[in-house]
Amino acid sequence: MGDEQPSTTAVSGLRRVITLISSLISLSLSIRVFAGKWQLIRSRLEELHSALVAGDATSLSGELPAITGTAEECHELARRCLDLSYSGKLLMQSDLDVTLGKLEAHVKKLSEIFKKNVSMHGYAVVVSRPGFGACKDDMRFYLRDLLTRMKVGDLGMKKQALVNLHEVVVEDEKYVKLVAEVSEFVHVLVDFLGCNEVEVVEEAAKVVSLVAGFDSHKGVLVSAGVIAPLIRVLECGSEVGKVGAARCLQRLTENSDNAWCVSAHGGVTALLRICESVECKGELVGPACGVLRNLCGVEEIKRFMVEEGVVSTFVRLVRSKDETVQVSSIELIKSIASDDDLVRQMVVKEGGVRVLLRVLDPKWTCSSKIREVVMRAIENLCFSSPSCVSVLLSYGFVDQLMYYVRNGEALVQELALKVAFRFCETSEEAKKALGDAGFMAELVKFLNAKSFEVREMAAEALSGMVMVAKNRKRFVQDDQNIALLLQLLDPGEGNSGNKKLLISILMSLTSCNSGRKKIVSSGYAKNIERLAEAEVSSDAKRLVRKLSTNRFRSMLNGIWHS
Repeated sequence: MGDEQPSTTAVSGLRRVITLISSLISLSLSIRVFAGKWQLIRSRLEELHSALVAGDATSLSGELPAITGTAEECHELARRCLDLSYSGKLLMQSDLDVTLGKLEAHVKKLSEIFKKNVSMHGYAVVVSRPGFGACKDDMRFYLRDLLTRMKVGDLGMKKQALVNLHEVVVEDEKYVKLVAEVSEFVHVLVDFLGCNEVEVVEEAAKVVSLVAGFDSHKGVLVSAGVIAPLIRVLECGSEVGKVGAARCLQRLTENSDNAWCVSAHGGVTALLRICESVECKGELVGPACGVLRNLCGVEEIKRFMVEEGVVSTFVRLVRSKDETVQVSSIELIKSIASDDDLVRQMVVKEGGVRVLLRVLDPKWTCSSKIREVVMRAIENLCFSSPSCVSVLLSYGFVDQLMYYVRNGEALVQELALKVAFRFCETSEEAKKALGDAGFMAELVKFLNAKSFEVREMAAEALSGMVMVAKNRKRFVQDDQNIALLLQLLDPGEGNSGNKKLLISILMSLTSCNSGRKKIVSSGYAKNIERLAEAEVSSDAKRLVRKLSTNRFRSMLNGIWHS
C-alpha cells in the first residue's frame, strides 16, 4: 500500500491545481484593469490548464508545488485588481509581468515533460467534448486542450486531436470562429500542411478547407501563409490531402486577389498536372477545376493557362467515364472560352464540339444532369460563331435536339426547347435545318403548354422559322397547325398570353396563297375579327387588312358575316 501513496498524493495535487487554475481563469474574466496583461495571463493559464488535464500526475508531480505557488500568487493579484486594492499601477504591472513570466516557464516545462513522456505512457487524460449548446468558455477550453495535444503530442495524439477538431468544426460552425480567432491555432494548422506525416497533412487540409468556407476567416488563413503549403500538398501530397488542398484553394480564390498568390507559387501548373494525370478522379478534378475556373477570371492567368494547353487537356477529359470529371471539364471549358473567340476556335480545333455532341448522343449512357450541362455548353460556345453553327449542323446536332424535345425528361425537354429557340436565331441555315427535321410540328404542341415561358419560346421560335419560305410551305400543309393558331387567338382564351407572336406567325403565312386560303376558310377565322373589333390588338387589325384583298374579300364576307 505504501507504493500507492505518492501516486495518490500526486493525483490529489494535480486535481487541486487544475481546480485552482480553472477558478482563476473564470475570475480573470471579471477584471477591468490592465486588460492587455490579463488577456496574456489568461491565455497562458488556459494553456497550462490544458497541459495539466492532458498530463500524467506522476510525471508532473515534481512541478506541481511550483505551479500551485504561482497560481496562488496570481489569484492574489487577481483579487487585488478586482478590488482595486493595489498600492500603485507601476508596481502592479511589474508583479503581473513577473507572474506572466512564471506561467510561461511552467507551460514550457510541461511541454517538455509531455513530449518526453507521452509516447512512453501511450495515454493521457482526454478532456470531454462539450455537449451541444455549451458555453463558449467550455468550447474554448476544449479547443485549447486539442491545441496542446497538436503542439506537444506524439504522432498518434496529433492525428487524433486533428480528427476531433474536424468533427467539431463540421458539426458546429461556432468552433470554426473560435479556431480562426486564435492565431496560434491557425499557424499550427498551416505548419501541419508542411509536415512529413501524410495522415497529419490530410487531417489538417480537411480542417483548413472548412475554415476557408467562411468569408470572414479567409483573410486569417492567407495572412498565416496557407497558400504556399497548400500548393506543395497539390504537388506531392496524398490523394486525400490533394482533395482537401484543392477545396481550400477553390474557396480562397473566390477572391481574385488570392488568385495572383496561387499563380505566383506555381498553383496553375500544379493544378493542370493533376488534371493531366490519367489516374485523376472526379473527387479531385472537381475542386481542381473549380480553382482553375476562379483563376481564369484574371486575363493574364487565363492566357498562361491557354498557353499551357488547358483546352486540349479538358477536351480530352470530357471523354472520361467519370461524370464528375466530365461536368467539371465542360464547366471549365465554358468558363475559359466565355467571350473569347480565339479560345472558342481552339475548342473547335481540338475536337471539343464533336466530343460534346458525342456525350449528347442518345445512345451514350449518361444522366440528365450531364446532358443539361452539355446543352448549355454548346449554346455558350457555338451559337455566336457562324463556323461553329456550321459544325453543329454537319454533326447532326438538330437531330439530337429533336430527340430530346420529343423524348427527354421534363427538365431536359424544356432545356432542349430553349436551346432550339436560341439555335433558331443563329442563322437562316439553322431555321431551315430545324424545319427539315420536323421541329415546327413539335413547336406547335408547345403553344398550349402550361408554362408561359415555354409557350412564348415556342411561339417566338415558330415566328422566326416561318419567315423562311420553305418552312412556310411545310407548315401550311398541315391544316391542324393553322386551326390551332386561330383557336388560341380566341379573345376568351386565358392561357395563351402570346397573341402578338401568334398573329406574327399568321402574318408570315399570308405571304403564300395556300396559307391565306386556309386561314380564311378555318372555322376559327372569326377570332381574328373579334380581336380586331375589340381593339385588343392593332396587329389583328393589320392581319384583317392583309387578308381583305380583292381576291379574298367575298370569301371573308361570307365567312365572317354569316
